[in-house]
Amino acid sequence: MAKKKVEMQAEKTTSEKPAKVKPGYKFPKMIGACADKVYELREKRKAMQKLVDEVEEEEKALKEHIINILPKSEASGASGKLANVKVVTKEVPQVKDWDAFYKYIKKTGEFDLMGRTISRTSIEERLDAGKKVPGIEMFQAVTLSITKV
Repeated sequence: MAKKKVEMQAEKTTSEKPAKVKPGYKFPKMIGACADKVYELREKRKAMQKLVDEVEEEEKALKEHIINILPKSEASGASGKLANVKVVTKEVPQVKDWDAFYKYIKKTGEFDLMGRTISRTSIEERLDAGKKVPGIEMFQAVTLSITKV
């Protein structure tokens, strides 16, 4: 029977400072023990994240339930022994016409209207095709592959 392979990529730029640990934390002395410990910690974090995700899903469902019930009862809120809830409506901007939005930004130079993330895949595709992307600089990311033995 083939061993199940589980991998995780932990990216760290060479300019980043090492992660902080609790005062008095002792790293295992042997590198093999470090490998085992990082695997154990990852599995512990994944199990905890699964529980957090389940609680978050239940919380979202309950919020939606409350939002659906309150307007029907013509109440703007409700109170329990521990908390008050109130349905709040606010306007959220949404792009309806991307071409018009981009044209406005290009014309006015108001680039702060957009986030500062880039599409790694799109940039890599252009670089692989021999195109240069102005303002982009590549750096070497140090990664750690963790595989269950």
